[in-house]
Amino acid sequence: MPAESESFGNSGAALPRLPAVLAAALDAYLAFDATGRVIAWNPAAETTFGYTSAQACGRSVVELIMHPEMRAAGRAEIAALASGLPGQTRDRRLQWAAWHANGHEVPIEMTMIATDEPTGRVFHVFAHDITTAQRAGRFAATEAAVIRGLAEADSSTTAAARVVEALGVRMGWPVTELWVVDDDRQLLNCAARYAHPGRRLHDFAVDTVEPGITLPGRVCEDGTAHWIPNLGADTESPRSRAAARIGLRVAIGVPLCAAGHVIGALCVYGDRVEDPEDTLLGLFSGLAAQIGQYVERRRAEELAIELARTKDEFLAMVTHELRNPLAAITGTVTLLQEEFDDLTHDEQRHYLRIVTRNAERLSVMADDLLDLARLESGHLAINPTSTDLCAIIRQVVDAAASPAAGKGLTITTQLPEQLELHADPDRLRQVADNLVSNAVKYTPAYGTITITAALDDTGRTITWSVADTGIGIPAAERPRLFRRFYRASSALDRCIPGTGLGLVIARTIIERHQGTITLNDHDGPGTTFTIELPVKPRSE
Repeated sequence: MPAESESFGNSGAALPRLPAVLAAALDAYLAFDATGRVIAWNPAAETTFGYTSAQACGRSVVELIMHPEMRAAGRAEIAALASGLPGQTRDRRLQWAAWHANGHEVPIEMTMIATDEPTGRVFHVFAHDITTAQRAGRFAATEAAVIRGLAEADSSTTAAARVVEALGVRMGWPVTELWVVDDDRQLLNCAARYAHPGRRLHDFAVDTVEPGITLPGRVCEDGTAHWIPNLGADTESPRSRAAARIGLRVAIGVPLCAAGHVIGALCVYGDRVEDPEDTLLGLFSGLAAQIGQYVERRRAEELAIELARTKDEFLAMVTHELRNPLAAITGTVTLLQEEFDDLTHDEQRHYLRIVTRNAERLSVMADDLLDLARLESGHLAINPTSTDLCAIIRQVVDAAASPAAGKGLTITTQLPEQLELHADPDRLRQVADNLVSNAVKYTPAYGTITITAALDDTGRTITWSVADTGIGIPAAERPRLFRRFYRASSALDRCIPGTGLGLVIARTIIERHQGTITLNDHDGPGTTFTIELPVKPRSE
């Protein structure tokens, strides 16, 4: 006979001995008497349900392993079994959701038999966790839904949304995300995010991260899967702490790869602490491989379309924005050549000013194109030094005072005495010039422009905004605002000149300073741009 061990309840009285074979069994084993009091509990039961033998023995099995909403039915079931009725669970194999000590459901498969002992009837339960088996089954359905969604999607944006929704709904993950690498900006963009209805994400829901930062950044940096079993313990990541604050407990991220390089990350977040599981990681990695191939193919197709569109927009811009000043210069010079001797001195000066103004307009356009090319290729140097942002803003406002006054515009500023940061003053002046001149250009007569800047509570970030009461940008067009050569229909309809390059250059400059620039969402006319700049770059 194998050696036997004893279990003791909370009262300290000896309970029936637990044979060593049950103590060593991989399946959970527990026994309870006719009152539902636990009298045996093996180590596998400790793992499955989260209670030690000392914690479980002597307590009600209903209180230990049944969902709070099912406990009344559980007590009735035990009463039926104790009276000799067959009940719903005895002598049959059942699958149901047990309740773990940590407060989450555990899908189990169990059998229960009854024996008559000298002390009365005893019920023996053998159970094992079927989480992995259920996940594998759900994953097959999820994979089919993902493949169907990819095949039916008309764009990579739609495909990404269907992928994260399939994972969230079919696999039961509260939050799922798909991230794509933006090589030009050296950032990761969240292509799609799904959250269960009613779950508020607050500051967890960011749209861009840097490589090496947070879960998607880490996955993309080293190209391997990451499992964070307890987000609350991941103290190195502010985003993990934000996830823990909204009830997320575990996170898994796998890389999206194509042509031998990482192009993004697939991340899912659960609501209970969970140890790494090779089977689940393997399933996710296989799914990510399919998604990566699809994303790369669609990105290539959409890039070709985008290049063709950009070419058309560039030609349209050149045709309109270059031809007009060239025509003005050519016409004025021709007039001067033909009638120079007949013109008064004041008339000659007037026509020369026309030539100068249009030549400057061409020069600005050429500079914008050159700056954009240099910034995007990384060849335009950023020379940071100790800089006062408030001084730069005041200089730009002073320069804009005359054209603003000509339209009856009111420019107000809400600035501290100074805002010191480590940045390139010439490039920040270029950004300020662009935003303020745009506000003046697109705001009708007698409108207002408001410029604010302040240091946040941490003392690490400056928030700077430029708001106007101008013609605004249609909501449907806002996602294209920072695209090269893009001009809002509200500007085109009013024949307001522009190249569609200023905001692209401004965004690139701000991002080279490790900051962000966004267009605030709001109803009605006007626009508000908000810039966030670190006082000191992270590399410093």
